Amino acid sequence: MLFPHLPFADLNDIKDNFVRVGLQTGFTLQQFIAQCIVITVLFIVLWRYGWKPVRTILEQRQKTIEDSMANAEKIKKELADAEATRLSIIQKANDQANKVIAEAEKSAAVITEQRAKEATRQAEDIVKNAHEASVLDRNRLMEELKRHVGELVIQTTQKITGKVLTADDQARLNTETLRQLGANNN
Repeated sequence: MLFPHLPFADLNDIKDNFVRVGLQTGFTLQQFIAQCIVITVLFIVLWRYGWKPVRTILEQRQKTIEDSMANAEKIKKELADAEATRLSIIQKANDQANKVIAEAEKSAAVITEQRAKEATRQAEDIVKNAHEASVLDRNRLMEELKRHVGELVIQTTQKITGKVLTADDQARLNTETLRQLGANNN
């Protein structure tokens, strides 16, 4: 025996207790079964028409947010690559300008005093032209970069908002982006 000292109640006593409690509380087996059916039907209806559509919408929204975040990271990377390219081009132009200056100075030292004055003047013109070309190159690259960034902003805005931007919207976004880029460069 598992519990040698515990008295076990007679099954008839247990049945009589259930019947007595059921009569006192108004419990009937028919009502209990009906309530179980109602609760089951209610659960099925709520699951199918309430919880399931809500979960579907939440999953779609989460996927949209994840896609937007991935796209934003991609755009940031492209912008960083464009900036690195711009800096590389400016560095090459500066290196070429420095090379030209160095060559002009070497040739000026070798030539006679009269030729030295002429070479110095020519070297100054070369430096000036190289500097102007570098400035023009930089300005051209900055304009190209601003245009590219404006296009990226318009594309990003279209993808994030999910609507096609009008020409006025695009012009406004381009103007605002160029204004902010100009303010950041100053």
